[in-house]
Amino acid sequence: MYKILRKEQINPNTILMQVHAPLVANSAHAGQFIILRASEDGERIPLTIADFNRETGSVTIIFQTVGASTNYMATLSVGDSFQNFAGPLGAPSHLENMKRVLCIGGGVGTAVVFPMIKQLSILGTHVDVIVGARSKDYIILEDEIKALAKNLYITTDDGTYGMKGFVTDKLKELLEKGEVYDEVIVIGPLIMMKFVCLTTKEYGVKTTVSMNPIMVDGTGMCGCCRVNVGGETKYACVDGPDFDGHLIDFDSVIKRSSTYVDQEKDHVCRGGLHG
Repeated sequence: MYKILRKEQINPNTILMQVHAPLVANSAHAGQFIILRASEDGERIPLTIADFNRETGSVTIIFQTVGASTNYMATLSVGDSFQNFAGPLGAPSHLENMKRVLCIGGGVGTAVVFPMIKQLSILGTHVDVIVGARSKDYIILEDEIKALAKNLYITTDDGTYGMKGFVTDKLKELLEKGEVYDEVIVIGPLIMMKFVCLTTKEYGVKTTVSMNPIMVDGTGMCGCCRVNVGGETKYACVDGPDFDGHLIDFDSVIKRSSTYVDQEKDHVCRGGLHG
């Protein structure tokens, strides 16, 4: 069992949990993920490792309450435990040998890009960061990122905080101004990543995305997480989750990601099942 050491509501529908999982923490690297089950009869939920501490054996996860399983997870408290917490899964991010990097996080994707920002900072890389959200209430990890980034730019759809607009607006502004980056790393909603990649392609800037398609087993056997990368089929759980954003067929991924939307809306938990 994997005990919850810390729980924090970081915005209206997003929760941070620190979980005691020493074997995972000891092997984790930026860019990897875990698959957990909240209870014995729960579904398998993939979540990116937002942070880890090898000394305390803890792993930090951040999730949104969007369905039956995550709403059940939100009812758990410090001292409660997860049934399973498997990982680290996926390939670590390649972050070495770069002088200047721009990281972009959209919504809860900011939690996914945070460990990359942290590792880049440790490596001595100049890191600029753009964080985007619907409004001020949905900005996460602002103080933590400020402590690591050279520059932090915030955009909100409604203009309640930072620059009014989208992350692509700030990205274009920086590139037009002459800022030069070895790489852009962008993580967030699929549509946001698509338009960031279209923008960086215009300017010839290498761009990496972290893909989070439908996933079941996390070992490449089920095939659910397949993505079209440069005309080849790749599996996000074993070949990724990081890929060259300019090679991703975003339209096919977006279409597949909505496969079970209607079922999720109509889902009613039966038989006392949780998670």
